[in-house]
Amino acid sequence: MSEDNSAPAEAVLKFEDVSLHFDEITALDHLSFEMMPGATRVVLGAAGSGKTSMLKAAIGLVRPDSGHIFLLGEDITRMSEREMFVTRSKVGVLFQEGGLFDSLTVAENVAYPLEHRCTGKVNPTEVDKRVKEALRFVELEKTLDQFPSELSGGMRRRVGIARAVVTEPPLVLYDSPTAGLDPITANTIMALIAKERDVANTANLIVTYRYQDGQLMANFRYNPVKEHLEHFVPNGSNSGPSQTIFMVMKEGKVVFEGSQSELVASKDEYIRKFVPQQTHT
Repeated sequence: MSEDNSAPAEAVLKFEDVSLHFDEITALDHLSFEMMPGATRVVLGAAGSGKTSMLKAAIGLVRPDSGHIFLLGEDITRMSEREMFVTRSKVGVLFQEGGLFDSLTVAENVAYPLEHRCTGKVNPTEVDKRVKEALRFVELEKTLDQFPSELSGGMRRRVGIARAVVTEPPLVLYDSPTAGLDPITANTIMALIAKERDVANTANLIVTYRYQDGQLMANFRYNPVKEHLEHFVPNGSNSGPSQTIFMVMKEGKVVFEGSQSELVASKDEYIRKFVPQQTHT
């Protein structure tokens, strides 16, 4: 009988009792959680609840006052900026509004992480190939030579996704990926995020104000054969999407952590604010 000597999967992101203050304001209050490869965590909360501070801390843009943060297996809590730059380059990030460089074309924006990565240079031919693949993935391969100002808000967000995933990162952080978009465009953006999760087994940390964003991630998966999303039936023959955990933050603390059904069943008045009323029936 052979022994399985394979090591257990390591968390791609882990917060251990992390606290962060800005003067007298508590941004994060003893925050602890971890994410495994391919997992999805959807973070809800009111403005000022600590969601964006958590994302910034996750990639070392702000340093916690106490606790530890592990990113891709490395303790980044007290890393130098030079060391942090290397580790940060291994993570995909979609900033609010897409965060594109106005003076660069779409192709140049998507190529930027590849051309400035610290973990090995990519030759120009490979850069060109991967940029085209990333834009094809978000169905914008015809926008290579356009500038962000020539695109709609939804298209800019899709270019932002292409830039975030072009390096094939194991973890992508999304800061309000659907903010300011109409419902149809918002669903398109979330469908692309789900597609990336299921095609590449990417872990996703998604900060959002929309319960529907998490609902899509929890209930749909990408079928690579049919090339579209399909509803996940728990008792059916389909293999389900990677585990989706919902987290609700308030004043820097986690006040809820669990599945969609547990979120919907919550009687807490603050938590119920983030679930459409008809869902409670």
